[in-house]
Amino acid sequence: MPDTNFGIPDDDAVIEKALEDASIPTLMMSMIHMSGDARLLDGEVRPAGVFINEYQGYMSEEAKATVRAQALEVIKAFRDGGCKLPPPPDAKTVHRMMNFLVAAEVAEDYVPMMLEEMELDGVDQRSDAWNDDLTVKVRREHKVLVIGGGMSGVLAAYRLQEAGIPFVLIEKNASVGGTWFENRYPGARVDVGNHLYCYSFEPAHHWSEYFSQQGELQQYFEGVVNNHRLQDHIRFGTEVTRVVFEEDSKLWAVDTVDKDGRKEQYVVNSVISAVGQLNRPTYPNIPGIESFNGQWCHSANWDNSIDCTDKTVVVIGSGASAFQMVPTIAKRVAHMTVFQRSAPWMFENPIYHDKVPQGKKWCLQHLPFYTRWFRFLIFWPACDGAYDTVFVDQDWPHQDRSINAMNDMVYDMFAEYIKGQVGDDEDLLAKVIPDYAPMGKRTLQDNGSWLSALKRNNIDLVTSGVVSVSEEGVTAEDGIFYPADIILYATGFETDQFLWPMEIRGRGGVTLADQWGLEPAAYLGITVPNFPNFYCMYGPGTNLAFGGSLIFNGECQIRYIMECLKAHIQSGEQTMECKEDVFADYNSRFRALHAQLVWEHDSIKTSFYQNAEGKVTLLWPWKILDMWRWTKQVNQDDYYLGG
Repeated sequence: MPDTNFGIPDDDAVIEKALEDASIPTLMMSMIHMSGDARLLDGEVRPAGVFINEYQGYMSEEAKATVRAQALEVIKAFRDGGCKLPPPPDAKTVHRMMNFLVAAEVAEDYVPMMLEEMELDGVDQRSDAWNDDLTVKVRREHKVLVIGGGMSGVLAAYRLQEAGIPFVLIEKNASVGGTWFENRYPGARVDVGNHLYCYSFEPAHHWSEYFSQQGELQQYFEGVVNNHRLQDHIRFGTEVTRVVFEEDSKLWAVDTVDKDGRKEQYVVNSVISAVGQLNRPTYPNIPGIESFNGQWCHSANWDNSIDCTDKTVVVIGSGASAFQMVPTIAKRVAHMTVFQRSAPWMFENPIYHDKVPQGKKWCLQHLPFYTRWFRFLIFWPACDGAYDTVFVDQDWPHQDRSINAMNDMVYDMFAEYIKGQVGDDEDLLAKVIPDYAPMGKRTLQDNGSWLSALKRNNIDLVTSGVVSVSEEGVTAEDGIFYPADIILYATGFETDQFLWPMEIRGRGGVTLADQWGLEPAAYLGITVPNFPNFYCMYGPGTNLAFGGSLIFNGECQIRYIMECLKAHIQSGEQTMECKEDVFADYNSRFRALHAQLVWEHDSIKTSFYQNAEGKVTLLWPWKILDMWRWTKQVNQDDYYLGG
């Protein structure tokens, strides 16, 4: 049934003031729900276009004022009528509303996915749909262990509890949140709009910024755990050391150790790994790191005792963490040297550090389905729209800078944005224009803060590598010594060692690390031959590099896993295991497609997406729509069900 729990307690003046901050295209969608009148879709006042992080549809001020005046009357009538919703728009009208909102045709193929994502009918289609197919008794006999309490682990816990499956979640940290618990460096924030970077079943109105900082994100995940009473299932401060499939019992034995050294073993039917890809920091292989006399740390292991005020600071790295950290501390330091191995491509996001206005929060909280349409407005521009830019055209003549005609347009757009900020400083411009095709590495969002920081008199950008660290500072490849009071390593993670350092043994005692070698791979990024009843979330080949949200991916993956558990339990068999030929076919298609994409292009000399052989193992190479389709149901023919 549709959610009718809407209430508008405020007077006309409060409503009118709130509408000044509203996303006008989103407001128009809510007006249709409140009035039942879809004639707005036929009018001349409409959005003119859509782009990532642009929420007003490029509408004129006159047009926006017209809509606000109309909306005030609709909201007043809705409020004065007791906030009773008329019958919801039919499916055809909803599709028209989608097209209207984004000023483009939303292809029919995407409509079911977006309808499911928005939940306009109040039905969570990703929730427990088992109904009476499985009795409570049968469900309770299947025990699950979840490894990791980050975004994916909390999601798995929610769905398992919802389905009545007994489980325990093992988390190495003192709280949930994963990357948002660990990455506490100055300036750490999400780079997906917060109103999309939240669970579909737990949308949030409270975000203080469009792209919230670490603390607020951490609080969100803790809030989900508290709201749904998941904490009793979680063992904090505990690491999984060994996971072994027992051939005789067909059960998994999971060894753990807590922060005090106490060991415990859990015996379960199924294991869900939700450890993610970016959770083990990596330090560069530079001689003398331990010899430095000053303070030093990795951005993912931030030392809260570090105070950069009036200090000489060296930052090694210029990727996503440094991109956020350097501008945050630039004004406080006496001097900072940033060592850059590879310049990042960036695109303009003027609201990257902006607060969410109070009026917009009011709309999100009070106006029917405003939250859902705003979520769609964020999602759609980032949903497969950039897919054509990542395919390599072998006949394209400008392979030194781009991979196809559309990618070359992106090159020009990104480069002009950078040039516009750098100005006449030719030396700096030569350092900050990347020498590889756009989209080939992680593309960063920028509101001008990064290059503004690099232009400061107290900041130097160095493109020589660091060859050694001594007691007083670092020495670059060109022999120049850089003294330092503090060294900060923004050098990424052990992305090529999935599920490391756990020992995971499947059938015949084979270890997952040995089976994978340099190419971690899983069917749909979720299941692996020889490892029955073992599931990955945010597993190999499921990261994103051109749009979407990892939370959306996670919701697709856990639905698939829950369907696997259902099929497994219904079968009455002890194990469910991906067939080798199914996995091999999938992996062959995965490798063949990646060979055509920008992330393995010759211009990408180094990338954390690649392994030592230059092959990409982290990224999803298909469309987001494909992930949704392929994880919606389980084809039991893909699996062995047996003993």
